Amino acid sequence: MVNSVVLVSLMALGLLMLTSTTIQVEAAPRAFFVFGDSLVDNGNNNYLATTARADSPPYGIDTPSRRPTGRFSNGKNIPDFISDALGSEPTLPYLSPELTGEKLLVGANFASAGIGILNDTGIQFINIIRMFRQLQYFEQYQRRLADLVGNDEAQQIVRDALVLITVGGNDFVNNYFLVPFSARSRQFLLPDYVRYLISEYRKILMRLHDLGAQRVLVTGTGPLGCVPAELAMRSPNGQCAAELQQAASLFNPQLVEMINGLNSDYGANIFIAANTQQQTNDFISNPGSYGFTTSKIACCGQGPYNGLGLCTILSNLCPNRDEYVFWDPFHPSERANGIIVDMILRGSTDYMTPMNLTTLLALDTNTNT
Repeated sequence: MVNSVVLVSLMALGLLMLTSTTIQVEAAPRAFFVFGDSLVDNGNNNYLATTARADSPPYGIDTPSRRPTGRFSNGKNIPDFISDALGSEPTLPYLSPELTGEKLLVGANFASAGIGILNDTGIQFINIIRMFRQLQYFEQYQRRLADLVGNDEAQQIVRDALVLITVGGNDFVNNYFLVPFSARSRQFLLPDYVRYLISEYRKILMRLHDLGAQRVLVTGTGPLGCVPAELAMRSPNGQCAAELQQAASLFNPQLVEMINGLNSDYGANIFIAANTQQQTNDFISNPGSYGFTTSKIACCGQGPYNGLGLCTILSNLCPNRDEYVFWDPFHPSERANGIIVDMILRGSTDYMTPMNLTTLLALDTNTNT
C-alpha cells in the first residue's frame, strides 16, 4: 500500500450523513477532473508496473461487485462522493481503455497513488504518474476532447468543469520523513521544506489555471501523525507522532494563505481550500461523536493498530467497516470519506476558504441562468 495520507479534513460538522446518502447539489452539468495521489486515485495505477496498487482483495469489499477497483478504500473514495453530489457518474481513470467517446464528456481522473508535489517523492514506487505527467495527460485529454466536440466546446467544458487536487502528504511520509536523515531532511529544516513545497504547489495550481481550470478544489494534508501506520512505527503510547503533526500544522495554513494570494492575483475565486488542520482534530480525538468506535486502529492490516505492512487477503479484517475511521494503515474508510465530502460541500468558512463547494456551485448556477 502506498503511504498516502492526505486524510482531507475530518471535522466536527456532526454526523449528518452516512455514506449511503447521496448529496445532490443544484448545479449546471459539468465535467469533473481529479489530480493527486492515492486518496483520490480510482485505478490508474492498475495499468502501471508499480507496487502502489489497490487491485487485490479485500480492497473494494463494500462495492456492489465486492471486488477491488483500484481505489484505496473498502468502497467509495472522495471523488466518488463528489461525483454523486454533481449528479454525475464516477470519472474513469485516464489510463482506462474505456475512456473514449461520450465518456470523455464526464471528465477524467489523472491521480496516481504514491506521488507528491515533488518529483522525487515516492521514488520507491518507480512507475507512477507524477504531477508533471498528470498535467501533460490533461493537455492530451483536451486534444482528444476537441477531436470529439470541436475546440470551442472542448474549451468551454474545461472552463465549466470542477477540478479536485489532493497532494502533499506523501511529500512528508514518503520523502522528508521516509527514512532517518533523508536527502530532503538534510537539505532543508522542516519550516524551510514546507515553504519550498508551497512554492512548488503554487506552480502546479498556476499551470492548472493556464490549462483552463476555473474552479479548483484544493485539499491539504490531514492528520499525518495520527494514521495507524505512523502510530505503529513512531508512537509507543498511541499518541499522534509529533514531527508529522508539526509538518501538517505548518503546511495547511500556508496552503490556505497561498490560495488566497492566487485568488487575489487572478481577481476571482478560482481556488477553494479545505482547511484540513482545523477539520481533523475532533474527528480523530473524539470518533464516538461521529459514530465510530476507533480512529487509531485500521480496519485492514496487521501489527500494532493494524498499521504495519499492506492490507491483503491475509490481513486482519474488521467485520463492520463503518465503525472505523481508517480502512487501511493510511486511508480513510468509505464512511469517513462520505463525512469528509459532506464537510467540503457544507462546511463553514472556518473550514472552507473562501466558501464551501455547494456555495461555489450555486454561484455558478446563478451565473449561468
